[in-house]
Amino acid sequence: MKILYISQYYPPEMGAPAARVSELAREWVKRGHQVTVLTAFPHHPHGTKRREDVGVLTRREKDGDVDLIRTYVFAARNSGFLWRIVSYVSFMMSAILIGVWRVGRPDIVIATSPQLFTGVAGWCMSRLLRAPFVFEVRDLWPESIVTVGAMKESRAIGLLKQLSAFLYRSADKIITVGPGYRRRILSSYGTEPDKIDVVTNGVDLQHYRFRLSDRELYRQKLGMKNETVVLYLGTHGMAHGLDFVMDAAEKLSNESIRFVFVGDGAEKPTLEKRAIDRGQSNVTFVPPQDKRAVVGYYAACDIALVPLRKVDLFTDVLPSKIFEIMGMQRAMIVSVDGDARQEVERAGAGIFVEPENVLELIQGLQKLADNPGLREELGINGRRYVEAHYPRNVLARRYTEILGNVIDRKSRSAPAVAARV
Repeated sequence: MKILYISQYYPPEMGAPAARVSELAREWVKRGHQVTVLTAFPHHPHGTKRREDVGVLTRREKDGDVDLIRTYVFAARNSGFLWRIVSYVSFMMSAILIGVWRVGRPDIVIATSPQLFTGVAGWCMSRLLRAPFVFEVRDLWPESIVTVGAMKESRAIGLLKQLSAFLYRSADKIITVGPGYRRRILSSYGTEPDKIDVVTNGVDLQHYRFRLSDRELYRQKLGMKNETVVLYLGTHGMAHGLDFVMDAAEKLSNESIRFVFVGDGAEKPTLEKRAIDRGQSNVTFVPPQDKRAVVGYYAACDIALVPLRKVDLFTDVLPSKIFEIMGMQRAMIVSVDGDARQEVERAGAGIFVEPENVLELIQGLQKLADNPGLREELGINGRRYVEAHYPRNVLARRYTEILGNVIDRKSRSAPAVAARV
């Protein structure tokens, strides 16, 4: 099978979109498929390109046996809605205009959200290259934009909803990363149930594995010895409710609990300023890290956090970091109700605290900090659970089975369409 996978983000960029696309692509190649990833030059989340990429329209690269075609993007920092839209549109245009001449003739085209303009690029490429179109939904746009307060209901949001409806209607198959998103699309857009499949995020179990040597090395880097280390690793965005984590850290300043925030995002400067202004010496900020270092920081922590704000939309979210945390055999506190809470409790891998409830978060942190035996038990449970249910290679195989079915169904319907014409 020749697969064209379109994503604005790909390593060396960090984050769930880049990880999902790259890990799936590598697994597909291992299984004998030909995979081309059409992506942008690295720029996320800081909004700057590498020196060798400035002014370059396109470049072909290799990631192992995965064929990469990078095209121009206007690099914008992961803050400020207008400039991010400009960035999204710039990649959409370059992906179509450059990609159509460089990607060959695929059997199927996949375009991954959250931003809808990658979906538009996928739809256009599928039509130009006469291949089935799969729309992969990793976030619900524009609903999530309104939910986090980045934009209010407006004419622009209405247009984005129309664009979402068009992509859902035009796709030959929709793949969501969780059952909640599937439910939401079915209820909000009236899509046929048979058109939507779920392929969750998962974890590369060989890479995300606890090693005592990593723990010792990265705790030394952090200057931590006997303290309980609480880790948040990921985007510091409007959706994540990290100000409430900072509230908890402030109230725990006299205890031997240290908070480490790894990553970047629109809210990070505000959080850093708050820590300085209030003298929160038990908080450490670390810039985004490569995939190898991410494993080290997870190993160094005692408790990992998965927070989101308390809004109805987020009850349908299944954050990818819960699988990484379970793979790393770390205890977690999940402050996301709904699907995420159910998954963590089913695994016996962590404890739930109500989103944005500072008192409950403090109580949960103290409970785990005072009970290393419980932390160990939760970590072991989580590792066993992802080994049984969420290995990336198993999910990749299921994904290709779905793609194969889409291609077969499309090829069977083609003669009938031609006959009617």
